[in-house]
Amino acid sequence: MDKKDRDRLVEIVQLKIKFGAMKKKRSFTVEQKMQILREADENGMLVTCRKYEIAQSLYYRWKSQFDLKGIDGLSGQYYRVDPRVRELEKENERLKKIIARQALEIEVKSELLKKTQILKKRNG
Repeated sequence: MDKKDRDRLVEIVQLKIKFGAMKKKRSFTVEQKMQILREADENGMLVTCRKYEIAQSLYYRWKSQFDLKGIDGLSGQYYRVDPRVRELEKENERLKKIIARQALEIEVKSELLKKTQILKKRNG
């Protein structure tokens, strides 16, 4: 692709964005989402969705999240694990392995002790 083709492609994309064929992804704050939900209750869902140019499915998702979790449901859902939590989880797994190993050793030793006591009773 030469410079002329690339420039033409950029121009086409810019025109599509300008006329709505390709929209940039928008993000809404919790306050904006709450305002849209309130406005939809007052003026109707269709009118509000058209005004803010959002899909009805997006409105219903926000409403569902708000109904389930309140205002916290409207905040972003991030699944990134805190590095400190990850380190604690690793340490926890390491300690569980140590405890399992020690429990196995205790069980084996107690079995050996029982067997030696039985042998002593037979011989003694």
